[in-house]
Amino acid sequence: MATTGRLSPAPERGGAPDATVRIASVPAGHVYVRHCSDASESDGVVRLADPRPNGAPSTSQRWWPPVMLDPDWVHAHHADFDAFHLHFGFDAQSPRDLDSLVRALRKYGKPLVYTAHDLRNPHQPDPAPHDAALDVLVPAADHLITLTPGAAAEIGRRWNRAATVLPHPHVVEEPRISRPRPPRDRFRVGVHAKSLRPNMSLLPVVRALTAAVADLPEAELHVNVHHDVDDPDAHAYAPDVSAELRALADAGRLRLHTHDYFDDDQLWDYLTGLDLSVLPYAFGTHSGWLEACHDLGTPVAAPSCGFYAEQRPCLSYGHTVEDGLDETSLYDAVHEAHRTRPEWRATAAERAAERAGVAAAHRAVYRELLG
Repeated sequence: MATTGRLSPAPERGGAPDATVRIASVPAGHVYVRHCSDASESDGVVRLADPRPNGAPSTSQRWWPPVMLDPDWVHAHHADFDAFHLHFGFDAQSPRDLDSLVRALRKYGKPLVYTAHDLRNPHQPDPAPHDAALDVLVPAADHLITLTPGAAAEIGRRWNRAATVLPHPHVVEEPRISRPRPPRDRFRVGVHAKSLRPNMSLLPVVRALTAAVADLPEAELHVNVHHDVDDPDAHAYAPDVSAELRALADAGRLRLHTHDYFDDDQLWDYLTGLDLSVLPYAFGTHSGWLEACHDLGTPVAAPSCGFYAEQRPCLSYGHTVEDGLDETSLYDAVHEAHRTRPEWRATAAERAAERAGVAAAHRAVYRELLG
C-alpha cells in the first residue's frame, strides 16, 4: 500500500481500534462512492453526507460543486471526520486551491486518500488544468487508489507513487442485474452522444459506423443526443453536428433520437435494447458507462485511449487524440460483435462479492492510515 507516513498532529479520533471510521468523502452521494460500502452489513465506515451547495434547493441531491473542498469547511468540521477521501468534482479548483485544502487537512492530522478515476479529464479539452491538479493531489495523498493496473502503472511513471488497484463496483442495482435480456431479431448498434462531452469525437465515429452497419444483415445504427445540442442557449449547442446527424437519418443511414436526460430506469432500458454500445471517446481513462453495460450484459466497443479494455471485457478499436480514429478497427469490432454476439455480463452474486471486497479494502486503507 502506498502511504507517505504518519501525519502530525495525530488524528482527532477516540475509541477502540475497530471503532467506526468517519470519512469526509468527495462526493458521498455518487453511485460509485455509495457502492464502495458493503451492501449486506455495516462495514464500520460512515461517509458524511454531501453538504448542499449554495443555491441548491433543500430537496436537491446535487453534490457539486463540492463544499468539502473549501479549506474553511475543513477548519469548521475537522472534528467531524477522521480521514478525507477525494474522488472527483475538483474541476473548478486551481492548484493553489487544492494546496490550501491539503494544508488544512495536514493542520488537523487528517489523512488524504485520493482515488484517481481520471488521469485525463473527459470534461476538459486541454489536459493542462487536470495535470496541474494531479501534480498537487497525487504527491500529497497518503494513499492512492485507482481502477486498473494500467492507470496504476501510469501513476508510477509520472509521479513515482504506488496505487492500490480496486475494481469499479456495480452501477445497476438488483433486480435489473438479474433480469433476462429480451430477444431481438435485429442487431442494434448504439452511440449515445449525451451533451457532446469534450472527449467525444462523435461525427467521425458515426460516419465509420454507418459504413460498418450497412454491410451487416438485419443491423441498424441508433444515435442518441440530448435536446441541448439543438438549443442555441445551451453550452452544448452544436448546430453543425445536429445538421449532419439529421442528414444521415434522413438518408436512412441511422436512427436519430433527441431527448432529455434519461433517468436510471430509462438508461437501463436503453442499454438493454442495444446489442453493441460504442463509446466515441478520443481521450479518457475509465468509464462508469462500461460498468453499467457489464451489469446489463450489453457488449461495448471501447477506444484504445485510456484503460477501458483493462476495466471490463470489451471490444477495442483505435481512437486517440494523437492518432485519430482507426476506421478499420472500428469496422472490425462491429463485425466481430455481430458474428460472435459476446455475452459479457456480471452476475448478481459476482457483483455482490466484488462490492464486499471493495468495501473491505477501503476499510483496511482507512484503518491503516489511522493507526
